[in-house]
Amino acid sequence: MNAKHLIKATDFCMYHQLEHTFITDLQEAGLLKITIVDNTPCIAETELNKLERITRLYTELDINLAGIEAITHLIERIEDIRGRNEVIEK
Repeated sequence: MNAKHLIKATDFCMYHQLEHTFITDLQEAGLLKITIVDNTPCIAETELNKLERITRLYTELDINLAGIEAITHLIERIEDIRGRNEVIEK
């Protein structure tokens, strides 16, 4: 992956005033994919929308990791159903 399409996890955490463990916890829960470049954890641009949504759930709504996992799973199911419905409608 091209390094210019990556954001350092530490930069994201600093910007959002989050502990770095937040990113690690998301990765361990399977909610976020991290790319390691020169021993530095980085986030792909393709993961940013999902990470921003998760960050808002965590910071603005004070939802814990278990709640974020459940919400993320439900959102993915809804998007999957919408995609199947679009195929049927065509």
